[in-house]
Amino acid sequence: MDKKWLVLALLATLTACSSKGQVREDTLPDPARAYPAGGTYVNLDNLRQYAPGMNKDQLQTLLGTPHFNEGLWGVREWNYLFNFRRSVGAAPIQCQFQVRFNADGSSSGQAWKPESCAALLEPPPAPAPPAPPAAAAPLRISADALFAFDSATLAEGGRARLAEVVSGLGPRVNDVNLVVIGYTDRIGSDAYNRTLSQRRADAVREYLVQQGVPANAIRAEGRGNTEPLVDCSGSSGTALISCLAPNRRVEISGIGG
Repeated sequence: MDKKWLVLALLATLTACSSKGQVREDTLPDPARAYPAGGTYVNLDNLRQYAPGMNKDQLQTLLGTPHFNEGLWGVREWNYLFNFRRSVGAAPIQCQFQVRFNADGSSSGQAWKPESCAALLEPPPAPAPPAPPAAAAPLRISADALFAFDSATLAEGGRARLAEVVSGLGPRVNDVNLVVIGYTDRIGSDAYNRTLSQRRADAVREYLVQQGVPANAIRAEGRGNTEPLVDCSGSSGTALISCLAPNRRVEISGIGG
C-alpha cells in the first residue's frame, strides 16, 4: 500500500477509536434508552453539590451511575435521566442531565434538556419572617370620666376606673411597662393645656402606683391639645366643651391582653 494511503488509514482508525471520547454537541440521547427505564429520582441536595472540576468518582458518588451505558475511562460525557416532584403526590417532571469532561477526566460543564430543568435546582425561597405582633392599641379613657372639667384631681369615679385597670392586669402587674399620656382640648393657651395634661397624667400614674404597679414601670407625659380626635367650630360655650370631649382623654399604652 502506498505510504500516503497507509497514513490516511491509520488516521481514520485513530479517529474512529477516539470518537467515544468526543463531546456531542447536537443532542442528548433518546430517553427511551435509559437504564433503569424511566431514570431515577435524584437527591436534589446531592445534585446541587455538582460543579465543574469534579472527577468521575466524585460524580458517581453524588449522582450514581449514568443511565445510558457510558463507561468510566476515556468517556467524555455522562448522561442521566432524572425525575423530580415539586410537591408530595405531584406528577414527576423528567429531565435529562449531561455532564461533559475534559481529557483529564474532570467535569467541564453540563447541559439540561429541557433547559428549564436547571431552575429546579434553585433552593426554595426562605420563608418570610413572621410579622412582628401588632402593638396593642392604648387604653383610652375619657378625661371627663377621671377628672372634673379643668381639674387634675382624680374624681371618685376616676379612681374606681383605674382600680379596674390594675385589677385587669392580674399577675402581669409586675411585668408591664406603661406609658400614661394626657391630652386636653384646645380651650385655653397651649402652655396651660400642656401643664394641665401633664398634671393629669402624673395623677393617673401616682394612683396606679398606689394600686400596685411598680413606679419604675410607668412613665407619664402630657401632650396638651395636640393630636385631637375631633374638630369643632366655635370659640367658647357649653356646646363647644361638649363637642371637644373626645379630645380630653388619657391613654395608657402597654396594657396588652
